[in-house]
Amino acid sequence: MNINETGIIIFCENYDVVLKFYSEKLGLHVRKKGKHLSVLDFGGSYLMLEDNGVASIKEKTRAENPTVIRFNVNNFEEAVSELMQLGVSVDVKKHSWGTIGVIIDPEGNRIELKD
Repeated sequence: MNINETGIIIFCENYDVVLKFYSEKLGLHVRKKGKHLSVLDFGGSYLMLEDNGVASIKEKTRAENPTVIRFNVNNFEEAVSELMQLGVSVDVKKHSWGTIGVIIDPEGNRIELKD
């Protein structure tokens, strides 16, 4: 198998809201935008947002969504500050193995920043 790129797909109930969050709040560049499907740059990969998903008003459980998107950042404090200035809630948690910032997207999917 010769893989040239990898991607993650998130199915969204409120597609336009989620697209706006990932592109405007998290700053992911939109490669391709469609009415029901968009592709965003995601490091050396892509993040696809597609409609027909299920939203939650609170963080989804691992049973509802066993996947976490993690962004490793060069300057953790700066990234947290930038997101908070954009109105994104970041819950900083310190562990013996490092520090993460937990973000919940508009549909209840967990995202983490890692120092």
